Amino acid sequence: MRLHEYQAKEILRKTGIPVPKGFLASTPGEAGAAYDNLGSHIVVLKAQVLAGGRGKAGGIKTAHSAEEAGIAASQMLGRRLVTSQSGPEGTPVRKLLIEEGVAVENEYYVAITIDREKKKPVVIASASGGMEIEETAMKFPERIVREYIEPVFGLQPYQARKIAYGLGIRGNLAQIFVDVLLKLHIIFLVSDLEIAEINPLAKTEEERFVALDSKMTIDDSALLRHEDIKKLADPLDMDPREYDAREAGVNYIKLKGNIGCMVNGAGLAMATMDLIKSAGGEPANFLDVGGGADAEHINKALGVLVADRRVESILVNIFGGILRCDVLAEGIVRAARELTLKVPIVVRLEGTNKAQGEKILRDSGLPIHFAATMREAGEMAVRSIRSNA
Repeated sequence: MRLHEYQAKEILRKTGIPVPKGFLASTPGEAGAAYDNLGSHIVVLKAQVLAGGRGKAGGIKTAHSAEEAGIAASQMLGRRLVTSQSGPEGTPVRKLLIEEGVAVENEYYVAITIDREKKKPVVIASASGGMEIEETAMKFPERIVREYIEPVFGLQPYQARKIAYGLGIRGNLAQIFVDVLLKLHIIFLVSDLEIAEINPLAKTEEERFVALDSKMTIDDSALLRHEDIKKLADPLDMDPREYDAREAGVNYIKLKGNIGCMVNGAGLAMATMDLIKSAGGEPANFLDVGGGADAEHINKALGVLVADRRVESILVNIFGGILRCDVLAEGIVRAARELTLKVPIVVRLEGTNKAQGEKILRDSGLPIHFAATMREAGEMAVRSIRSNA
């Protein structure tokens, strides 16, 4: 789950990391009022979208009066912002963060994330703040500073000082930087984040550091421990099907094909999508109902699948273990009747209560095609679309 900039900055502020004073606005009038309340000669209007590259796409503007702020807001609100990370369809701008202007001398990049190969957190920092870190790494790799964190001990002060020196920060400023970095590490740990990023971290003319922008992504699997963060999710920021799937407790990722996939287990999902591709088809999604699903979960999962109008066939590939095949079958029959399924369904069952599951499906009278193997299931799913074309 990704947080908006204003949400991430609130977490920074509560932890003691300085952020600019700002207000959220969803109308031009609120933007003008924010200018008056900030009492700053210049303010920055920033589109609150979950995609980077806003500045180059017109998602960041400045204003020198309440009138200018209102005009800029009217130009930004309601439009779809197309950035390098949003895709060609863009992201709708519904909210703006209006912040006081900050006199900046230098900008730095600081982030803590997980290095999957090293299997430990890593601090990534650069003296080229404000740029996308990928661009910096490509053009100026010597400007990237990395420091790995031992999970048992956490980020140590001497490591934070080493990073400060690597960025050319000295004297009292180095200690202030160390304080910011250690607090960012606390946020990373306590909130179960996948990434905690400040870009840019600005050194001001007053010799202090201020987080001008921040990005945070929390591990979805840890949301059960963070109800306060989970409440920050806005359904309007998500694909409706992905939101429904999250509420139903299933893992769903939308893809570009027309064959809906329902499996139990991420590895089985990957193998199923590969088989569809090898048979000449295109998967429409990755949907993993998990091992503990019941008939209700199966019902909701199929509802998510058929809500995608591009889906012309559904492939159900289940290895019965904790999720028994008869429970799966009951869920499919219930969903088919409630949703009035009109697309062909290919089912491949294996494992616990396979015979009972197949009997429930055969007795239902539904137009279900049974496959004996995974490869056959993939080929049948592709053929079922071609035969209906």
